[in-house]
Amino acid sequence: MKKSNFVAMILGTIGGILFALGMCMALIPEWNAFNQGVVLGVIGAVVLLIMVLVWRKMENKSPVKLSGKMIGTVLLGIIGALTFGVGMCLTMVWSNMIIGIVVGIVGIILLLCLIPLTKGLK
Repeated sequence: MKKSNFVAMILGTIGGILFALGMCMALIPEWNAFNQGVVLGVIGAVVLLIMVLVWRKMENKSPVKLSGKMIGTVLLGIIGALTFGVGMCLTMVWSNMIIGIVVGIVGIILLLCLIPLTKGLK
């Protein structure tokens, strides 16, 4: 395993855990930790952003160039992940099974749209 991949794996794991725990803290009302969850989620997102920057630097790749397609792709990914997460919360936390499944499937479809958007169709 290359050092750059190992560093990305470690930072990705730490950032992902912090982000996921922060979102759970913010979205589960029984925990009464909304503000702390938002802070922890933002810290996780920052660690994930740092992971991308460090990995690209270690791989000697050029910096990411902002374009309309890239911004749209990121927004689609964010909307898809949030929609999927809301569907899961509807199902598991608020016990709205049917609505949660439908919203979760919409989130999965949005996330699946990322594949042809980024890789293209042949």
